[in-house]
Amino acid sequence: MRFTLNKKHFISVLTLLIYVSTFAQFQTTPPPDDFWNHVRFGGGIGLSFGDGFFSGTLAPSAIYEFNEQVSLGVGLNGTYNSRKDFYKSTVFGGSLIGLFNPIQAIQLSAEFEELNVSRNWDDRLGVSDENYWYPALFLGAGYRTRNVAVGIRYDVLYDKDKSIYADPWAPFVRVYF
Repeated sequence: MRFTLNKKHFISVLTLLIYVSTFAQFQTTPPPDDFWNHVRFGGGIGLSFGDGFFSGTLAPSAIYEFNEQVSLGVGLNGTYNSRKDFYKSTVFGGSLIGLFNPIQAIQLSAEFEELNVSRNWDDRLGVSDENYWYPALFLGAGYRTRNVAVGIRYDVLYDKDKSIYADPWAPFVRVYF
């Protein structure tokens, strides 16, 4: 499989770099022994099942808090879906996230996610299997209290034919310990 840089990828990466560089002025370099005191871990676990359907997701992440306002981090995502006599899919990828808290109760975010989607359809359906990379760039806003943030995010690169998400708008709950 060959990865090509298309217009969506370029715009996504450029936007993320601008976001990160805009808030780089807030960065302070801690002493080496203090590094792990600024790292927070979190992530998501999802499980869904019904009549002939199963979905499981594991998505760990970690952020580094430069100060009370700015955090940057990385995440991994792995999802498996299956619907009996219809399809099976796997989704693997990673993300980069930037969090900005202009005041303690408000959290703004930008998250670039790149996912490899592999869908295998039941042979009886006559649909070709798919394997492709899908970029997403989420811009979000939420209410934050201590280590929990709840809000909504929007995928500015949303493609209804390729996205694994049903809608460009998605609620979120973030918890970092």
